[in-house]
Amino acid sequence: MSSLSGGTGTGSLAGFTKLCKGMAVVLVGAHIVVQILPAAVNYLALIPARTIPFAWNLITAGYIEQTIYGVVISTIGLLFMGKILEPIWGAKEFVKFIFIVNFLTSLCVFVTAIALYYIRREESYLYMPLSGFYGVLSGFLVGIKQIIPDHELPLLRIKAKWLPSIILLLSVAVSFFIPEPAAYLPMLVFGTYTSWIYLRFLQRRPETKFMGDPSDDFSFSSFFPELLRPIIDPFASIFARLCCGKRQTSSEAEDYDMGDNPLPGSDPIEASRRRERGARALEERLAAESLAAAQTAQESGKDATESV
Repeated sequence: MSSLSGGTGTGSLAGFTKLCKGMAVVLVGAHIVVQILPAAVNYLALIPARTIPFAWNLITAGYIEQTIYGVVISTIGLLFMGKILEPIWGAKEFVKFIFIVNFLTSLCVFVTAIALYYIRREESYLYMPLSGFYGVLSGFLVGIKQIIPDHELPLLRIKAKWLPSIILLLSVAVSFFIPEPAAYLPMLVFGTYTSWIYLRFLQRRPETKFMGDPSDDFSFSSFFPELLRPIIDPFASIFARLCCGKRQTSSEAEDYDMGDNPLPGSDPIEASRRRERGARALEERLAAESLAAAQTAQESGKDATESV
């Protein structure tokens, strides 16, 4: 697929798109800024008590990593997951996804912090500087779940569709053993949920007239084990009707409707085709990288032979 070859570089960053490399520079640069100027955190990170005058921190907070571990994880996650998603979505949609998920995640975290303050009357909820790219990274996992759900990770033997659920479960478990889980856990949770909302109901497809992904394989209950889905589905359907004005139906209908008129954006066949394209694109990319590695090894062998 030609889109997979676009943005491919050479050297140690071969295969990573130019856009992802540029955004990685932004993450690293923002981290350096807050290390050199610690006071910048007060203006760039999400501090709920100051968000009303400094509303821009709903956008900037997602790109500020306060720890070296955070910037390393975020940069690696952006490069590797972006290498899968950007060629399939396109650069414009990729940037749009990051912006929307980052903003909605920060907004949800802000509302949650204010609510917790009024419930528990602890000022730490108002003045803790919250930041990080974790919400977008968790959103990337949801995107991978949508595009290549049945792709199996080579070492872990886990299908890609379970990655968001596993990461959330591990994050919740770890939160019991670290001092300030509020610094990252809400962003992971809201990043996962808001990205699913966007991809499920709102993402537009330029190649078709359809919008969103109504397939059962990408329903809210698909994040949970099969045993729990009959319990979760009714509540998820109610929420979808209340918040999105759309109704999920069974796999026989697999269409959204409002009264007797079908809503645009509800073609399960197109959703299936997107997953097929995603799987094919990933296979072609892996094959291309394997071929490039083999050619490099062959050339290295020739050079070594000639030198001898």
